[in-house]
Amino acid sequence: MQIDTDGLVIMERQVGESDRLITVLTREEGVLRAFARRAKLLRSSKLSATQLLCYSRFLIYKGRDKYIIDDAQPVEVFFDLRRDIGSLSLAQYFCELAGALAPQEAGAGDFLRLLLRAFFYLSKATRPHLLIKAAVEMRMLSLAGYMPDLVCCAGCACYEAETMLFLPRSGTLYCNSCYSQITEPALPLSTGALTALRHTVYADFDKLFAFRLPQAGLWQVARASEAYVLSTLGRSFPTLDFYHQAEPGAMAAVGNPPQDS
Repeated sequence: MQIDTDGLVIMERQVGESDRLITVLTREEGVLRAFARRAKLLRSSKLSATQLLCYSRFLIYKGRDKYIIDDAQPVEVFFDLRRDIGSLSLAQYFCELAGALAPQEAGAGDFLRLLLRAFFYLSKATRPHLLIKAAVEMRMLSLAGYMPDLVCCAGCACYEAETMLFLPRSGTLYCNSCYSQITEPALPLSTGALTALRHTVYADFDKLFAFRLPQAGLWQVARASEAYVLSTLGRSFPTLDFYHQAEPGAMAAVGNPPQDS
């Protein structure tokens, strides 16, 4: 059986001297792992198409217990991602997150579209890294079935208060008054930060990355989204740790927010 599909290489590993074992996020088949024979040879047509972060068109043979890439042609190599260590490390984190959350042997078009749009903005440097990171984290978790309930306070159902608190462990919101009866750790959100966090979950995809916040509010949103990832999945990611090393001033899961000037 042959599969003709487009996909994004989210992981690669060298096998022997010339072969690659790659993990591809495909539109029709979700996440799959496939061998690309002789892909490391300079004359191979698969050389660039099977490298990490490359979006390609694949012709894949599906055997009984493995996938073999018969042909691969690059569509977009996202070369500009490699010009900035912060953009590159964030893209690699998104790949690792997709590998953990996207389905296997099922359609994953929304996951693929999300990563391609994020890579575009990272490459063009037209959006702050924290904005892109929060949007990808929250939307990817929602696509995977972990959508938080950000509609209103889980206690009194109020839509908005001067300060609302987000509970990463349960994915719920509480106002100050109702939270006084709760022991679960929470993160405060200003009105603007709450609106932005809701946007990352509920907005139409074409508008997903179209919001603005002052740095302090953006920090609150990014902190909440990362805490939700780590709490929901119960694990960290090596690529996320590397991103924080690459951009130590950006944010951390704990710490004090920056002050707006």
